Amino acid sequence: MINPQSSSKKRVLSVFSLVMINVVAIDSLRNLPANAANGLSIPFYYLVACIIFMIPCALVTAELATHYPKTGGSYVWVRKAFGPRWGFTAIWLQWVYNVFWYPTILAFIAANVAYLINPSLAQNKVFMVSIVLSLFTLSTIANCYGMKISGWISDISAILGCILPMILITVLGIVWIAIGKPLAISPTIDNFIPNIAQQHNLAFLVVVFFSLFGLEMSAVHAEEVKHPKKNYPKALLYSCIIIALTLTLSSTAIAIVVPHASLDIVSGLDQALSIFLKTLHLGWLFPIALLCIIIGGFGNMSAWVIGPTKGLVVAAEEGHMPELFKYRNQKGAPVAILIFQAIIVGLISCLFFFIKSFNTSYWILSDLTAQLALLFYLFLFSSAICLRFKRKKETPEAFTIPGKNYIMVICAGIGILSCLFAIAISFIPPDNIQIKSTLVYESILIGGILLFSLPPMLFCQFHKKTKK
Repeated sequence: MINPQSSSKKRVLSVFSLVMINVVAIDSLRNLPANAANGLSIPFYYLVACIIFMIPCALVTAELATHYPKTGGSYVWVRKAFGPRWGFTAIWLQWVYNVFWYPTILAFIAANVAYLINPSLAQNKVFMVSIVLSLFTLSTIANCYGMKISGWISDISAILGCILPMILITVLGIVWIAIGKPLAISPTIDNFIPNIAQQHNLAFLVVVFFSLFGLEMSAVHAEEVKHPKKNYPKALLYSCIIIALTLTLSSTAIAIVVPHASLDIVSGLDQALSIFLKTLHLGWLFPIALLCIIIGGFGNMSAWVIGPTKGLVVAAEEGHMPELFKYRNQKGAPVAILIFQAIIVGLISCLFFFIKSFNTSYWILSDLTAQLALLFYLFLFSSAICLRFKRKKETPEAFTIPGKNYIMVICAGIGILSCLFAIAISFIPPDNIQIKSTLVYESILIGGILLFSLPPMLFCQFHKKTKK
């Protein structure tokens, strides 16, 4: 018999706690400069992305997380729906898209380090790549030795380096408009509603999608939420509103002060802060803001370094990967996978050397990251439909999307179609990125998708032959 007292202790997360977990995990300053390239059409893009992607993702996640609240999250859902091979493929995609995310977030941190020392260093590839490799190596070594940052320190670093700068840039934008300073872009109806007929306008929808990825990550906390049937979906709803508003407002603040022609998609936030603070005679705040962004960015990145590897260790222990990847040190850290991850991140980071424009290589990495993530979300939405029809009985404390099964099909179906649409348009190069050859650009993306999607299939095939 379960002790009710121990059971009550288990459900300790309030709605506010879960909202903070989601906001800290998803809200990222790294996305702001790329979003700002959309100009005043940012609210339009976020409205569309929320309707066709974020809301379906929140509903599907709420149902799956409360019906199957076991450690493993999406790995468990896809495995239950389609079997171990596809479960491993899903967790691999979730890991590999994070591997491509690391160089981009590290490049963003390096750009802030450059602005703190000398802004011209942001265009120096040797400096930028050196900072990227040094920071990731430092984080990997720390995690190999079992360095554990407590939850409250992680929250403080994320709030210090994310939430506060977003509030600051938004307030500065409001003040800028209130005192009648000139805007970098005219507030006309044409600038608020983009011409969808122009393909390069569609390309930035992928950037907006990418900034909304990660709601399913909170599924590991579903067992700890008080009254999950009511509170878990409520927390996801509040999270969606806060994330969409903060990203929209802070991105728009950058767009109104930095001219589109000179906006750098890596260091655009620093450009905006510099203009705002110098014009408003608050220049002394600039190095403090940069330091907060650097500390917070590194804290967030470092916390993610070991997270996705835990799923791969489980997959390795179940025989889906070579024996080497099962190795853990005395601290319990998956050293083999962490070293493998560091090597892959290092090789990907070297892409910055081979492409003339730093912005171009940064964009290609971001685009490839989004494509791999969208493949993962195809598995997530598909497993939701499959498990709804497989499920024979409802869990009393679990949330179910209202309506019959066809409502789930519609909801998850919209998510699937939006992912397929986003993957298709992600091959269109945006107009403010230097792309000399569309064919080469598309070949890099297709090659990257194939190269990093095939390993789980090969691992499973090898494992099957070994068992025979």
